[in-house]
Amino acid sequence: MLVEGKYDSDEGGFVAIMKDGKTLDYTRIVQAVKVLCISSNYYMSDEIMVSLAQSIEKEESSLGKEILDQLIQNNLLAASKHVPICQDTGVAVVFVELGQDLSIAGGNLQDAIQEGVRQGYKEGFLRMSMVSDPLFERKNTSDNTPAIIHSEIVPGQSLKITLAPKGAGSENMSRLRMMVPSDGIEGLKSFVLETIRLASGNPCPPLIVGIGVGGNFEQCALLSKKALMRPLGSKNPEERLTQLEQELLEEINQLGIGPMGLGGRITALAVHIETMPCHIASLPVAINLQCHAARHKTVVLSEGEAGE
Repeated sequence: MLVEGKYDSDEGGFVAIMKDGKTLDYTRIVQAVKVLCISSNYYMSDEIMVSLAQSIEKEESSLGKEILDQLIQNNLLAASKHVPICQDTGVAVVFVELGQDLSIAGGNLQDAIQEGVRQGYKEGFLRMSMVSDPLFERKNTSDNTPAIIHSEIVPGQSLKITLAPKGAGSENMSRLRMMVPSDGIEGLKSFVLETIRLASGNPCPPLIVGIGVGGNFEQCALLSKKALMRPLGSKNPEERLTQLEQELLEEINQLGIGPMGLGGRITALAVHIETMPCHIASLPVAINLQCHAARHKTVVLSEGEAGE
């Protein structure tokens, strides 16, 4: 049951009103997150596998073709052996959409997600990468928590969880710049290409390039990471942004960095841009780079069922 309130002057204040709602058990969330941790690290998405296979046909470098084929074989081997695609199983980044008419029974949502990550990384034999006290002791937390959780309240009675393990190789090459409006589209393109050149082979290309434009300092960074959650190569709803994404992809793939930074045409598989309004005096731009192992899985939970 959910509780709402209304003001009743006769009663001298707010009066609680009970209404029907949905309840989701804490343990189901823990189990779902545990499964997401393991499956996202073991199994490459079909869209990435298809894109890698198509890239072999476009790649002009014989070494680049060989590397792309090895990436495909690595992913197939990881799936068949039920082992991680990459040794860096990353920070557990979690995007949550919680329906406003759904309540959690037996615990709170944040604790359930952290416990799911704890169990998933231990039971999946995934590398523990999180350290406490980043400036001094840097002691491993031993269970890959805390996860980094981004939560939104949305209409409805379900809970959507997307888990995206993010390795340091690509994350370390990401950048943010507080540009000014006069920098415009050309300034943005220059910043993106500069970022890719500086990154070179460090983020394990071919890449997915997430770009966030607008908002403010912290919001454009979050937009850039959300951009990586889009289906690979999906069209932006804004036609002008679709064109800009394609232009940037073509220019990135003319840099000659190539697969794993060893030369070739295929430096990136896709460029995704997300935007939002910003202050009249600013143009925040963030670039979040993602290696070819674009790992993320989603589950939707409701009171009676779950689906991936």
